[in-house]
Amino acid sequence: MHATRPTLQITPAWQGQQHYLAVRTYSLALAAPLSAEDQCVQSMPDASPTKWHLAHTTWFFETMILRPHASGYRVFDPSFHYLFNSYYEALGPRHPRPQRGLLTRPALDEVLAYRRHVDDAMQQLLESADAALWSSIAPLLSLGLQHEQQHQELILTDILHALWCNPLLPAYQPEPEPLVCLVAQPKPLRWLAFEGGLADIGGQLPDDGFVFDNETPRHTALLHPYALADRLVSCGDFESFIADGGYHRAELWLSEGWARVQQENWQAPAYWLSSGDPRLAARTRHTGWHVFGLQGVKPLRPEEPVSQLSFYEACAYAEWAGARLPTEFEWEAACGTAGLTGMCDQVWQWTRSSYDPYPGFKPQPGVASEYNGKFMVGQLVLRGGSVATPPGHTRPSYRNFFPPATRWQFSGLRLAKDL
Repeated sequence: MHATRPTLQITPAWQGQQHYLAVRTYSLALAAPLSAEDQCVQSMPDASPTKWHLAHTTWFFETMILRPHASGYRVFDPSFHYLFNSYYEALGPRHPRPQRGLLTRPALDEVLAYRRHVDDAMQQLLESADAALWSSIAPLLSLGLQHEQQHQELILTDILHALWCNPLLPAYQPEPEPLVCLVAQPKPLRWLAFEGGLADIGGQLPDDGFVFDNETPRHTALLHPYALADRLVSCGDFESFIADGGYHRAELWLSEGWARVQQENWQAPAYWLSSGDPRLAARTRHTGWHVFGLQGVKPLRPEEPVSQLSFYEACAYAEWAGARLPTEFEWEAACGTAGLTGMCDQVWQWTRSSYDPYPGFKPQPGVASEYNGKFMVGQLVLRGGSVATPPGHTRPSYRNFFPPATRWQFSGLRLAKDL
């Protein structure tokens, strides 16, 4: 007689457990190419060390789920509550953000032990959760996993800035040099027209699965007739802007942007290197512009989307091109239209929309109310996704946001114009 194989129960808690394992494993995979020294460095106040990202995302699950919901849970280290809180005022004081790079202790090995401790406890909680407990923790679990995916992108953007500050310009993950350097030109830009009218904007639970509170509530926006470029602005396009004196023509720039150009001597997008840069002399025989990225220094590829642009640079280019940036509502209404390429997988796209609450916006309840709403001032919305965005983390209603001078993100632009 053959033994009966037990039937696997595909429950929501089991699915949550698998999702948790996949996301947590991916964070470690992103950190794997980095040394312990790499993971401790903080190159500017706006960036955080990789080690801090790994610890903070773990802190989130310990603080938001395990401590209130796991009976008998033992906190790994009480001091971590202070060290790895990010901005939650309701949870007490925290280590200053600009000083995260000073946290040489705890060591990386201890942070990894912290992750294992929390992961083991989370697995036990998810395996034993009854329907009532699952109902309580499911929204927090989804939020925590989406939160970790945001930090996965930050692991890449923050370490790229740190490596850019290193005079050796080391690659995050080198790739073999091609035997032949093929130079492709960007395809001609085409315009796709949209008639405008009323458009439903935003996400809505439970219809759209997970959405952040800043994507809600779904509401109606009035759009005037407009057109979007079928592709992103390329490096070759932006090289023409530079050659035409784009960084020296005040009439193209918003006042604050022009002041930043003068103050910081911007001559090109962040991570572009000119032929005269001494850091290039010993590493390449190619002339012309080079671009520093996750795979190191490469000759500029004209067909690739331009990246590491501030909002000010995006606006100046659009002015030079006789166009403008789209609003976030125009972008969302057009997303999914056949013929529009690179909407969610190459660079985040600056919009002309301020990061404001939607009509009727209400923050998430509890401690998570601090997640998005309190940042709704002085920032601009970006839409789409980038090469650094984790798989499955993008959606048409997703609202990324940064101050207008931000340049270290994978941020570019798509042109729009009125009809």
